[in-house]
Amino acid sequence: MKYHPIDSKLYVKNRKNFMAQMESKSIAVFNSNDIYPISADSTMPFQQARDILYLSGVDQEESMLVLFPDAPDKKHREILFVRETNDHIAVWEGEKLTKERGYEVSGIKNVQWLKDFDKIFYEIMTQAETIYFNTNEHYRANVETETREDRFIKKTKAKFPAHRWAKSNPILQRLRSVKDPIELEIMQQACDITEKGFRRVLDFVKPEVWEYEIEAEFMHEFLRNRSKGFAYTPIIASGNNANVLHYIENNQQCQAGDLILMDVGAEYANYSSDMSRTIPVSGKFTKRQREVYDAVNRVKNKATKMLVPGAYWKEYHVEVGKLMTSELLGLGLLDKADVKNEDPDWPAYKKYFMHGTSHHIGLDTHDYGILWEKMEANQVFTVEPGIYIPAEGFGIRLEDDLVIQDKGEPFNLMRNIPIEAEEIEDLMNG
Repeated sequence: MKYHPIDSKLYVKNRKNFMAQMESKSIAVFNSNDIYPISADSTMPFQQARDILYLSGVDQEESMLVLFPDAPDKKHREILFVRETNDHIAVWEGEKLTKERGYEVSGIKNVQWLKDFDKIFYEIMTQAETIYFNTNEHYRANVETETREDRFIKKTKAKFPAHRWAKSNPILQRLRSVKDPIELEIMQQACDITEKGFRRVLDFVKPEVWEYEIEAEFMHEFLRNRSKGFAYTPIIASGNNANVLHYIENNQQCQAGDLILMDVGAEYANYSSDMSRTIPVSGKFTKRQREVYDAVNRVKNKATKMLVPGAYWKEYHVEVGKLMTSELLGLGLLDKADVKNEDPDWPAYKKYFMHGTSHHIGLDTHDYGILWEKMEANQVFTVEPGIYIPAEGFGIRLEDDLVIQDKGEPFNLMRNIPIEAEEIEDLMNG
């Protein structure tokens, strides 16, 4: 890992909070991700399953976490299983967790080799009545690959058919959505790295640069600041490319007079940042571009103030839609007849702003959080309105990451990243 060590007290607290919500005489098990193959002997870079990471801090393949708060033997209440390391592995793959290092990272005293899992697991399952399986129930999940977790569930159901089954996901959805101060500090670091990348790009962009060259500038700055790179596939969309919401080819040349919509964010210690900025290739907005830009920025600023404890995600989006409708009327993109005759299920503003305004962010870019429950302090949301006008050859999106506060306006983790049009022009022409 490139990132600095994280205080294990975060994971001690996370496990305590999770176990407090488990049924009596129950066990919960969490698996690391697989290393996924590409072809021949090639593999994707390893990405740890976020739930075992959240509960243990272990960022390594072939790891398992077992929680059994009512275990008769105290040493079985928390058990971390890691792959046994040896000199051969050290030479070919580098350092892996020893039992001692596993304790330092996680705060779990009982660290065992993975080869002993079946024997220990059988013993404690005879003392338990319920097992929590960790399934992915995120509202955007679309998983076609069988995971390590899936295989474990299938095997355990076959071996222990008389046990009751429960779901860990609803507990994790709530816990992970509310961030600990340590997590907020890590997310701030991710946002600060993103800021460095953006300032580098403002100094780099000029007519005839290529979108992939801009992507490379971001990646250079991210890597040199201990990030693995992008938290998600970056969007560098010049001109009309910005009107393709998930444009990721990043293979076109940026022309004078065009705008570039950049939706990028650095990861740090597996936590995401998520930023959108739209800048002029030539260093100055046209009058029309500036009108639309300022309209998007006004919607973003007003929407931000609505992220308060007790608000509901669905109602919030309805209110943001009203703000956007007003701005689109002012820009002449909608008229009163469009609004009067709109379909309530697809309001008139959706012609120019067709995506949502906010999502949870944290260990995942689209992080865990139960959308039909009230917003809470220390949840982190993006705010990302946009206006997309294919007929005029540009689209604009602006996005920051906001921490909901007990009182007052949210705290902006991206407060230092330039967003006002004048500042962007000044920096590009300085």
